[in-house]
Amino acid sequence: MAVVVAITLAACGEEESSSGGGGDGQGGTKVAALGDSITAGAPLWDPDKATRDSLGEGVADEKSQYEYWAEQRLGDASFKNCGVSGQRTDEIAARFDECTKGAEVVIVQGGANDLNQGKSPESAAQNLQAMIKKGKDRGLRVATTELVPWPGGDPDQTPNVQKLNELIAQIGEEEDVPVFAWNEALADPGQPGQARPGMIGDDQIHPTVEGYKRIAEEVELP
Repeated sequence: MAVVVAITLAACGEEESSSGGGGDGQGGTKVAALGDSITAGAPLWDPDKATRDSLGEGVADEKSQYEYWAEQRLGDASFKNCGVSGQRTDEIAARFDECTKGAEVVIVQGGANDLNQGKSPESAAQNLQAMIKKGKDRGLRVATTELVPWPGGDPDQTPNVQKLNELIAQIGEEEDVPVFAWNEALADPGQPGQARPGMIGDDQIHPTVEGYKRIAEEVELP
């Protein structure tokens, strides 16, 4: 990415573990949402209250996270938001055990920050697959996601985004886990690397509230 929001939390869900969405954080299927800023809900939400407060009075919006909308849609599910902005897949993997305590389902998301920091699509895919395997080995139901469109990123990275999404699709087939079609949901089919109007915010990196609502429509519990 040409620009990246790099707010780092001390730990996943340190202040609040639920998404702040429609669920009560206790009932239903327990879902651990593990990933980077797209999971966290940037730029208008973060699972850490102190980070939200730093945005300024009245700025934080719980609807700026896919977990909120997924809870509303699925009804009988409670999401734990374990998103940390700016993290690569290896850093996300280091939080796997903490995030998935007590969970029945884990949704693994990430990879854009790997590409932004010069890592290859293959190395990011390897880390994602390792997390998926780990979840399966522990008896969790596992899903993963495509990278969303990246209109504010380096245009030279567009092929790498496409390559990583292709590798994620292959992982889904190999591991027999669902891959949520988040890129397809937001992308402008006529402009590679671009998003449809209203889906990505002014920072050209993160979804709008409407964008988060749209990708939540792709979420189905495995």
